[in-house]
Amino acid sequence: MTTTVERPVELGAAPPVEEKKERFPRWMRIVAIMAVWIVIWWFTRGTQTLVIDGIDQTKFHAQLSKFAVELKASRDSNPLMAFTQWLTVIITDVTDFLRRLIAIPTSPRPAPTIGWLGVVAIATWIGYAVANWRIALLVCLTFLSFGVFGYWEDSMDLLVVTIISVTFAALIGFPLAIWMAVSDRVNRWMTVVLDLLQTMPTFVYLVPVILFFGIGVPAAVMCTLAYALPPVVRIASFGIRNASPTVVEATNSLGQTTMQRLLKVQVPMARRTIILGLNQTTLAALSMAIIASYISGPGLGKPVLAALTLKNVGAGFVPGMLIVAMGIMFDRATTAASERAERVARGGGGDPKRRRILLGASLIPVLVAVWYSRYALNAAVFPEMTVGKSVADAVNTVTDAVTSRVDGPAGAFKNLISYGLLNPLQSLLAESPWWLALIALIALSLVIGGRKAAVPTVICLVGIAGLQLWHDSMLTLTMTLVATVLVMILGVLIGVWMGRSRRADLIIRPILDAAQTIPAFVYLLPILALFGIGRFTAIVAGLIYAAPAAIKIVADGIRNLPGGTIEAGRSVGTTKWQEIFGIQLPMAKGSMLLATNQGLLYVLAMVVIGAMVGAQALGYAVILGVSKMTEFWGKGIAAGLSIALMGIWIDRVMRAAAAREGADQGQGAKV
Repeated sequence: MTTTVERPVELGAAPPVEEKKERFPRWMRIVAIMAVWIVIWWFTRGTQTLVIDGIDQTKFHAQLSKFAVELKASRDSNPLMAFTQWLTVIITDVTDFLRRLIAIPTSPRPAPTIGWLGVVAIATWIGYAVANWRIALLVCLTFLSFGVFGYWEDSMDLLVVTIISVTFAALIGFPLAIWMAVSDRVNRWMTVVLDLLQTMPTFVYLVPVILFFGIGVPAAVMCTLAYALPPVVRIASFGIRNASPTVVEATNSLGQTTMQRLLKVQVPMARRTIILGLNQTTLAALSMAIIASYISGPGLGKPVLAALTLKNVGAGFVPGMLIVAMGIMFDRATTAASERAERVARGGGGDPKRRRILLGASLIPVLVAVWYSRYALNAAVFPEMTVGKSVADAVNTVTDAVTSRVDGPAGAFKNLISYGLLNPLQSLLAESPWWLALIALIALSLVIGGRKAAVPTVICLVGIAGLQLWHDSMLTLTMTLVATVLVMILGVLIGVWMGRSRRADLIIRPILDAAQTIPAFVYLLPILALFGIGRFTAIVAGLIYAAPAAIKIVADGIRNLPGGTIEAGRSVGTTKWQEIFGIQLPMAKGSMLLATNQGLLYVLAMVVIGAMVGAQALGYAVILGVSKMTEFWGKGIAAGLSIALMGIWIDRVMRAAAAREGADQGQGAKV
């Protein structure tokens, strides 16, 4: 049964605008476009597909590679290259100093300047100084776990790279955030740049970075910085721009200048949001650990990458979990520091004099620990322990047992998806003439997103064609769409369950939070053991990486539906399934579209990583550009830009579709 529940009109509000009926529903137009596409494809398939084999490239790509080689050779005469070389020397010197301070031996000593005991003591004291004793305990246990599991030096290396990258991000990001907050024009242009940086898969950052910084620590720092910069700029700018208008207007009446208002009102009021941005930037920097190791960056990414090469699940699991532990430590510490700063600003936080005395007194044993770690070998070099190896062996044993038991069902699932969905869609997209696929994708985007999606769709798709990797782009789009379909199936099944059940939400949400902090490479290890090398492994890795975000969005969308509408449906005797499919899912279309959008972007972020296990297409071209710069840099940068354009295109279409859906739901709710 279908009824219409109209929202009440408030006094003084404008009367509701009558919804304009479309002559043909959206789904009918999509079906018509697909039907025409398939008919034309049937007669033209396999022609003008612009196929380029893996190691082949066009003249355009070769010219880009030549430009890169010539630019790199002009490091002495080119001002830009001279600047990057100067920056490389600074980063190398600072990193080397910090690594010798806490991570690697300082000749002639067989240990760093400050041994492990001194580092743990200092970190614990800082945890208490910025937050409380609980955070101090968490920091202490996290640092001890680095040594207990046998990865002390790699953990300290990762800590050094993260600290340097986040420091650069803060120094660059905060001024940009303030500039965005005070200038609408700058905000519009910077938003486009930040969107580009955030839609570009992490691996793609390596292609331009190796041109200017080569390989090694400086390149690792710079690619981490490029990925970690957008969160702090975007979130800090948002906090400053959205400071309480009432307070701002009240202080404006006192005749303050723009700079006074910014420094004395807006920035202090946005303190918590700014710290949240710094928190997200730190987590983003940690997520680049394994990517950075691909260009000889130090840290915990090295053993994970080595384990992936050897297909050793356990050997990659332990350092991967230590990256997660470091991320959780930073997240909890920055959050607690923000909360304490808020309490202190409001006159809380305990007796400040007593706290200063405690901090001063506790500094004495810290200094003793630092001194002892310089003169006692057992306090300078962490003792060798077998805990990490035991855990790795146990993980391998469990993985082998699970793999052997589910090998049959996993193979059947792989064949079902491959032959039932992946192969037909790939045939349609990749075997269509390029002009046919281009026209069809533009038409579908216009139907789904409306006029707002027209300009970005045309620019992005024409740009992809202009980069001369159309066929590879269609292969990548195929895998992305299939993975997104699977993501949304999981998103709907689990998201609806969580949205309807508080108990399910309490149990599942922490699991999703943990899944989102695990580095993407770690997902590949068990999936590679289960499905072997190939495109399906990349699809499943993308599915696992993207599913948590989509599930959360669907769950929140279901939970936040108006209670009155749900009660109205129940009053007419709807069953549970009628309520889900007839009320909740239709009313949560906006959330569903947002979940699809985020799922697509998360899957797209795994494209290059998936290429390392046989996915080919654009991801393979990026890896080729990174590993063989002199020959294939042009093809690698073209592939990276194609992925970025694909992400922007999908994002704009889904955002426009969500906005249209929200406008449609504003007229009334179908029950």
